[in-house]
Amino acid sequence: MRELVRTNDPVLISFLEAFLKSEGIACFLLDQNMSILDGSLGILPRRLMVETGNLQRAILLLRQAGLQNEISTRNDGF
Repeated sequence: MRELVRTNDPVLISFLEAFLKSEGIACFLLDQNMSILDGSLGILPRRLMVETGNLQRAILLLRQAGLQNEISTRNDGF
């Protein structure tokens, strides 16, 4: 699995999960329960992961949707 997006914005995460699933791309959210450690302040970002084989397609879909600024900087090579 590869990191697609890292954000503190729960609304953006929900949107991206629904968007990717509607396009047939399975995704997995990491660090969702880390709010226990930060006192529910939302300081710790959540990571949206996709399978390595779907990463390029997911990045392309986000760019086409105008969400290129949300793509994790770890994926600059794509």
